[in-house]
Amino acid sequence: MAGMATGTATGTAGPRTLRARLRGLLREAAKFGTVGALGFLVNVAVFNLAAQAAGLGPLQSGVLATSAAITTNYLGNRHWTYRHADKSGRRREAGRFLLFSGAGMLLENGVLAISHYGLDLTSPLADNIAKNVVGLGIGSLFRFWSYRTWVFHGARTRHAVTAAAPEGRRTGPAGPADAADPAAPAGSARRAA
Repeated sequence: MAGMATGTATGTAGPRTLRARLRGLLREAAKFGTVGALGFLVNVAVFNLAAQAAGLGPLQSGVLATSAAITTNYLGNRHWTYRHADKSGRRREAGRFLLFSGAGMLLENGVLAISHYGLDLTSPLADNIAKNVVGLGIGSLFRFWSYRTWVFHGARTRHAVTAAAPEGRRTGPAGPADAADPAAPAGSARRAA
């Protein structure tokens, strides 16, 4: 009978935890997407100004545009999307952010290079589609995965703990859920789900 009660409790806790995780992931993705939209506007504006107005080559323009967007995205993600992430390791965080952003930049501008130089699609429209639609889409998926896995991972753990905590323990960013060891509750939640 005790086993049955435990099974029932686990059965209700599992879906609730899964729902809380999915809500947290959707909220995180929405914030990431909003910051990304702003970065996209910066990326497209700088790319077209550099390529069309300044007459720079497509890859030079792409690197300048992506660098400007990376700066915008770091500030937006650090201070909004992942504002609850541990702030004690900022140098390591910034280094990882730059590393994974650089990898995303290679993906994004690699698509542009293949399109422009490999496929000889050299019109401004073709360059914009290659870089700002296909390349940016691939780069954004990679960045979302890498930022949440390697750069701002402390925020995800703490939000999962806070979301899975009973109502009485949810007291916000400085509450008891944040004071606990983030690795232990996250592991417990994974075992229960």
